[in-house]
Amino acid sequence: MVASSLTIGYVTTLSLVDAINPCALAVMTMVLMNLLLYDPNNKKRVLYGGLAFTLAVFILYFLYGLIMIQFFAHTIPATGIYSSYVYKGFGVLAIILGLLNLKDFLWYQPGTIATEMPMTFRPRLKMMLKRVTSPAGAFITGLFVTLFLLPCSIGPYVIFSGKASVLSFFQTLPWLFIYNLIFIIPMLAITFVIFFGVSTIERVSGWKEKNVHLLHLGEAIILIALGILMLTGLI
Repeated sequence: MVASSLTIGYVTTLSLVDAINPCALAVMTMVLMNLLLYDPNNKKRVLYGGLAFTLAVFILYFLYGLIMIQFFAHTIPATGIYSSYVYKGFGVLAIILGLLNLKDFLWYQPGTIATEMPMTFRPRLKMMLKRVTSPAGAFITGLFVTLFLLPCSIGPYVIFSGKASVLSFFQTLPWLFIYNLIFIIPMLAITFVIFFGVSTIERVSGWKEKNVHLLHLGEAIILIALGILMLTGLI
């Protein structure tokens, strides 16, 4: 692994896979739904709540990234044969994640490990989200919700962090910013779509449920292709 091998295309690809994760989109719609139900005529509450929730997710995921990168930086040699094996290991991980998503496309079952939020987490998350009635509450909830999102979104982030670990601390910061900015784009999009009346929460949620198979297929294709490219040394 070398520092120059980290490219905007590589980071964008992984972060997009993370961004279209069905469980992250589901949580966002649930937050906005609770805000809207609490005060149906106050669209600003939805806007501020959505932005606050998204900001909280961005901050916590940024910190998670720093922690993982520092962990890999102190456990993975930057050069030598072992670094090559570790990098290929991340390629294998990408393929495994891709195959799990392909399984969800062909034989969908909610709660698959590493692709969706485990079913055991969902009742607790729903109870937490029902208490969201203000932007401040949305921000605080966003901080806690990231823990529930990790099991279904950590895979691409681990692959990115492993490759970014050869960079210096300050060199990783802009890459982390780019990754997490792309990761929250769907959350921002849903917030603005609801605020400006382009669509309703019910339609957004329904679209996600209707197209969950295609979301998993998209993730599968990207991750498998990325893993093969990593194993063959093309990236």
